Amino acid sequence: MIKLLAYVALGGAIGSVARFLLTLWIQPVRPGEALTNFPLGTLVVNVTGCLAIGILHAILYSGPHAATERPELRAFLIIGVLGGYTTFSSFGRETLNLIASNQLGAAAAYVLLSNALGLAAVWVGMRVTASVY
Repeated sequence: MIKLLAYVALGGAIGSVARFLLTLWIQPVRPGEALTNFPLGTLVVNVTGCLAIGILHAILYSGPHAATERPELRAFLIIGVLGGYTTFSSFGRETLNLIASNQLGAAAAYVLLSNALGLAAVWVGMRVTASVY
């Protein structure tokens, strides 16, 4: 278990740094300059993360060279690197897994609840913190 945690931690560090650098490259922020209204950097990170998890899922879980017996690959690449890079990729894969298993209602509920509750949680967090801080 400690070994898997180390793989997740190392991958998470790599993914987080990659996200930061890519976002800065796409949408640089200069001292004294506000961010633009459209979060292009985050959009690119989320889409490329989804592409990456699709590729990794196909390599690790299907086809003639499936590596499902290698939990350290999943821990490092999917949970670590892509988890640090973006969790939106996991959201996309999990939604497609529900659709593939013909759980369309669950997939729709997952999409709606993730978005609605996520936005609500951000709003509540901002409001509560602003009123206390």
